[in-house]
Amino acid sequence: MLHLINKEKIPQHIAIIMDGNGRWAKERGKDRLFGHQHGVLSVREVVEGCVEAGIKNLTLYAFSTENWNRPENEVNGLMELLVTTIRKEAETLSKNGVRLFVIGDLDSLPLACRQELDEAMALTAENKSLNLILALSYSSKWEILEATKKIAAKVKAGELLEGDINDEVFKSHLSTAAFPDPELMIRTSGENRISNFLLYQLAYAELYFTHTHWPDFRKENLYEAILNYQNRERRFGKISEQLHLA
Repeated sequence: MLHLINKEKIPQHIAIIMDGNGRWAKERGKDRLFGHQHGVLSVREVVEGCVEAGIKNLTLYAFSTENWNRPENEVNGLMELLVTTIRKEAETLSKNGVRLFVIGDLDSLPLACRQELDEAMALTAENKSLNLILALSYSSKWEILEATKKIAAKVKAGELLEGDINDEVFKSHLSTAAFPDPELMIRTSGENRISNFLLYQLAYAELYFTHTHWPDFRKENLYEAILNYQNRERRFGKISEQLHLA
């Protein structure tokens, strides 16, 4: 399916809500952590698929601030899985030219997680094929509030005039400031909502929902989503006739 993709219309940034690990595990009579463990293979597949397709930025919603409210054994298992996965995958990411970034309230993560993430980011810092952005302990409302506080502090200190606050200034204070806004957002497992994910950045993204659970999501599913995106007309408030005249 990769050969069907128009390389001239590749989205520069794809964001994915990796949903359905728990349901996938339940359908097999296993606990939820079993689903999360198998979801790691899907992450590997999608990262490789993005590199092969020429995608430059991929954001994965790995753990939300709301996920801290899940059962303690699941949260602890997820944190342990995160540490072991980063430790195992960091070298492979580096060999494939993937650079790792992390966004979210990182102070809330266990120390072992932060250390592994710091090491992996340092190891991949020179890579240029794909920016892999993990959203960990992340929520968009938290991010927007943090950006607002930073801007308010600058106005109070006289470093920024109130009248100078615009879209670009606001975006420069978000945790995704270094990356373009996603053009395509994919959510797996059949839920049709954004769930507090990149609310500001997804303003003009194309949304793609699939019933495939995340542990079953493979390169071909990714390419199908990209092809669907390429068949859409992105008007940004204009009408079709204006686009065709241009």
